[in-house]
Amino acid sequence: MRGRQVQETEARKHTIAVLVENKFGVLSRVAGLFSARGYNIESLSVGETLDPTVSRMTLVVHGDAFVLEQVIKQLHKLIDVIKVTDLSEEDHVEREMLLIRVNAEPAVRAEILRVGDIFRAKVVDVTATTYTLEVTGEETKIDAIIELLRPFGIQELVRTGKVAIARGPKTRLRKADQKLGKPKSALPPLPQDPRVVGFAD
Repeated sequence: MRGRQVQETEARKHTIAVLVENKFGVLSRVAGLFSARGYNIESLSVGETLDPTVSRMTLVVHGDAFVLEQVIKQLHKLIDVIKVTDLSEEDHVEREMLLIRVNAEPAVRAEILRVGDIFRAKVVDVTATTYTLEVTGEETKIDAIIELLRPFGIQELVRTGKVAIARGPKTRLRKADQKLGKPKSALPPLPQDPRVVGFAD
């Protein structure tokens, strides 16, 4: 029991997916909620879903179980929020993109390209003295290529916020369970809002 309590109070990163109404001012209200309570957002990305009236936010928040619980409770209180999911507790895929411009004198260009090849980076811009590379991957991959390119001289870099999605839509698992003859009572309930079908249910 004691070990369990230690784990619950241990601070770590949480990736939270939030479905919101695609309305003016929603992003500022979400950001204001965090700042008013002193919770720091490490990264934030927003984009439309298949339904143009709904947007999906992916937030990365650092904190313990108490902080996470408060964040989710406060998000649910916002009228424009449809659903909140802590993807850190589920099997999921996450990615981040990096654009990085480095010094690329002729003597080191081949070496920079070798580093890029290792990380499957793409050269998206070339000048007489610089390379700009695009890299996509998990946070550890992004951190690693930055460190390897640092000795060449990084002029500028831009990182997107993390985006994440749950693995294997459970709507498919539901159909598979039904084919196997599982009773309906044993299946998880369908979401009432049709816009959240397949959203980490």
